[in-house]
Amino acid sequence: MIHSASNSLSTVRNDALAAAATSANSRPAGGPADQIHIDKAAVLRSSLQQVPEMRPEVVERARALAADPAYPSADIIRKISAAIVNSPDLSEEPS
Repeated sequence: MIHSASNSLSTVRNDALAAAATSANSRPAGGPADQIHIDKAAVLRSSLQQVPEMRPEVVERARALAADPAYPSADIIRKISAAIVNSPDLSEEPS
């Protein structure tokens, strides 16, 4: 038996339980029990700002595909057509 690991794990667990109990008890009476914390929003915004609005290689690929008379292939057009024909008509369903 390893006592030091057991003691440190139980200490961490006890500290976490005590912190949870303290935060649960510190809620204002009648206040909302559910909260949302957006701690990582700034990091996400920063990452999003680093992505360029336009990616030249993607634009160039789109131009090449648009200029290609064989794109999309007849097989792809048949598959899309079949998917459209076989999809349910949502305007006929009761609301």
